[in-house]
Order: sequence, then C-alpha cells, then structure tokens
Amino acid sequence: MTRSITKKDISRLDEQDPLASRRGQFHLPADTIYLDGNSLGLMSYATQQRVADTTTTQWGEHLITSWNRHNWIQLPQQVGNKIGRLIGVADGQVVCCDSISVNLFKVLAAALQLQPGRNQILSTVDNFPTDLYMVQGLEQLLGASRCHLVMVEESELANSISEKTAAVLATEVNFRTGRRLDLQALTATAQLHGALMIADLAHSAGVMPVELDNWQVDFAIGCTYKYLNGGPGAPAFVYAAKRHHRALQQPLCGWMGHVRPFDFSPHYEAADDMTQFLSGTPPVLSMCAVDAALEAFDGVSLAEVRSKSIQLSELFHSLIEQHGLSNELHLISPTDPVTRGSQLSYRHEHAYGICQALIEAGVIADFRAPDYLRFGFAPLYTSYADVWDAAGVLKDVLASKAHLDPRWQQRNTVT
Repeated sequence: MTRSITKKDISRLDEQDPLASRRGQFHLPADTIYLDGNSLGLMSYATQQRVADTTTTQWGEHLITSWNRHNWIQLPQQVGNKIGRLIGVADGQVVCCDSISVNLFKVLAAALQLQPGRNQILSTVDNFPTDLYMVQGLEQLLGASRCHLVMVEESELANSISEKTAAVLATEVNFRTGRRLDLQALTATAQLHGALMIADLAHSAGVMPVELDNWQVDFAIGCTYKYLNGGPGAPAFVYAAKRHHRALQQPLCGWMGHVRPFDFSPHYEAADDMTQFLSGTPPVLSMCAVDAALEAFDGVSLAEVRSKSIQLSELFHSLIEQHGLSNELHLISPTDPVTRGSQLSYRHEHAYGICQALIEAGVIADFRAPDYLRFGFAPLYTSYADVWDAAGVLKDVLASKAHLDPRWQQRNTVT
C-alpha cells in the first residue's frame, strides 16, 4: 500500500524547492491560493514598479522623447528576443505585438502564400476556438479553393496530413484537457509531407522547455498573460523561422512593418526580417509590463520549471485520490505527466458550482464548458503547500455540498 502523504512531506518539498525564492517576486493576495496561472498569471513586483515608472516618469515627464530616450520603439523586438530565449530560438525571430488571433491571421496568410497549390489548414476539433475561427474567417475572405479548414481528432492529426495540406495548426497543450502533443514529431511528419508547421504555445511558453529552432517549427504564436505573467490582455508574440523571412508576405501591412517607417512613403515596402509582422504603433504601457514580467525568468532553468510542474500536478492528483475524491472528480488529463502540460482537468456535473465555491473559499481555479474544472500550476510561484491546502478545501467543498448553492446556477459572463 502506498504511504499517505503528510504535511511533513509537503514542508520538505517546499524546503528543497530550487524555485522557492521566485515566489517572493510576485504579488499574491492574502488568504488566496492561486491555481489559475494557466489563464492569467500573477503580477510581479517588477511589473508593478515598471508600469509606475513608465507612466510617471517616461510618459509623465519625458513625454514623446521617450520613444528614443527609453527606446520604446524597439520594445517589440526587445521583448520578442526575451520570449525567444524561453521557446528555444535565436534572436531576431520573435516579435511581441497584437493578439494571438491577429498574429495567427498574419501567419496563416503568410503560410498559404508560401504554399502555392495547397489550400488546406489542418487542425483539431478541440483546438482553442479562436484559432479555428481565424482560419474560418480567412476561408470566407479568400474562398475555400485558397484556404480550407480541415478538422480532425488530436489522435488523427499526424495521419491526416496530405499533399493538399499547406500547414498544420496545432496547440502544443490542449486548453481543456492539458494533453501535450509531441510538437517535434508532428513537425517532422508535416514537413515530410511538404506541409508547414504552425504551433500555438499559449499553454506551454514559460512552463516547459520548447525548442522551436531545433525542432524546425516554421511558425508559432503565443500569449504573454498566462505563464509569462504579462498582465490581462497583454500583447502576444509571433515567431517565424529565419529561413522564411525573405520570402514572407503577410497582409496586415502597417507602417511599423515598413522597412523605413519614418520615411512616410505612400508605397509599402516590407522589412525583410521579423519587423514585417508589426502593424501599428506598439502599446507601450502593456509591453513594458511584459518586459518587466520576463525578469522573473532570469537565471531560471526551464528543465527545473518542468520538473516542479510535474511534481505539483502529481501531488495534487495523489491528494485527490487520498481524499477519496477520484470517484466524483473524473480526470480527463493524461495520467502520464510527460504527455500533459502544467494543468489537471476534471469532469464533474457541477464543475461550475465547484469552481465558484472554491473561489469563495480562497482557492482560485477555473471552469471550462461544458463541465470541466481546471487547476493550473505555475512553478515560479505555486508552492507545494498551496497544493496541499487546495486539495483540502476541495474536499471540504464537496463534503459540504457548497457547490450546490443556488447562487451558482447563474453563470458569470466570464467563466
């Protein structure tokens, strides 16, 4: 029989945690256990200070001179290079700008332009909806003969690539189940069939090792407000392998993507590097927030981050079983931690009510339709004690049936 986990075991894990000191870099509200970093990361003190300085001094005192004085104009490339180091790419291949949706539109159009004679974008039925919507929008714009979305089950993705596939669009970690695709193998299979690989890293950037250059991924997009802690609605990022730069054409031809934006020419001439993915003026306040948030990763080993992520999730599920909750909460995430991201998802008829009761009790998780309860583990600030305490609160909520309170029958606008 497996020995029960004790509070002493938890204390030992926290004492031996090589990332424990990182927790102090983040603002965590009192009496709160935060297990929703896979949706919105905590605010770091560095971000808080940077935004204050940007508004008070850079904007407030130095005004428009800050575009040069504080190098605001280079923030998309500066922040992009910092993100690039977390996803395994050399400098000059990532820029921070716009949203995932907008960046995906650019990438899809560029990929189709590189693939004459092919019109299919292959993705999964359970991909994050905005990714699928962007392909559908492009299909309506260009017509199905030029862009056609094909959706298959995750298990059939690799086997569904054909000579008609222009690009495979896949999210490395499924937002509902947490299942992790083998991006390296999928890229190799796609390219073997002459297709390009477009990766969505929304649930993997900053929480596990990613090696886009080594894996020969063609394009990638991702957000900065989850595990990168950039703040709500923070600008996203886009990656294009350097080998494609000179042949790229993306349709959102804004002035910041021009080779010489301050010449103010009436004729567009795209830059021949990642700058061409920029469109409008960079959002300085939010980009400064992301830039400062990334300081939390200075000197951090992503291998250690991944190791702790697995330990946290394994501990949580072990406690679910130890508390006798596994018959009520049905795990839909892979049981093998190697094949999942940094979250666990459970199915329950009253998942929404459980989530709201947990939040009221000081444990913040989240709900995803139709009946999934998600727990995200952000190793930079989630402690083993957090996991221990959260599992205990979850046990109490289910035992007291607090999740059946009539208040939870009406869902909030944001679930």
